[in-house]
Amino acid sequence: MEKMRLSSPAFQDNGRIPARYTCDGDNMNPELRFENVPDGTRSLALVMEDPDAPNGLWVHWILWNIGPRVTTLVEQAEPREVVIGKNSWGHNQYGGPCPPSGSHRYIFRLYALDTTLDLAGTASKGQLDVAMQDHVLAEASLTGMYGGG
Repeated sequence: MEKMRLSSPAFQDNGRIPARYTCDGDNMNPELRFENVPDGTRSLALVMEDPDAPNGLWVHWILWNIGPRVTTLVEQAEPREVVIGKNSWGHNQYGGPCPPSGSHRYIFRLYALDTTLDLAGTASKGQLDVAMQDHVLAEASLTGMYGGG
């Protein structure tokens, strides 16, 4: 089977994220597409994070218990039957790129899991990481750039 892929029609890997998906625009998530999810996947998890934030890793969006047959998260997604965890702002929603200065990388990571996760929506990325431990069947990533410089 081919390697699991994560892509977006809004931007190429390592390309610039359009302003409409940032705090300078409509602050909504871009469409994301999932391909080659491995057999045996019981759920998917998605994390969007900024490793270039001044105070360390900044989490913009975390979702889990996405159905294994889901192939697209539409623009401005509010998926049902999915758990949306707390981002670094303390909100259970997408928070678009909003770098204080310079250009930042925004990494979307998709995880295929061999289980569904028993985590409440109050969970953070750290708690998600612990819950996913030893359950990741495959991983894919997509990086977008945003900011000056």
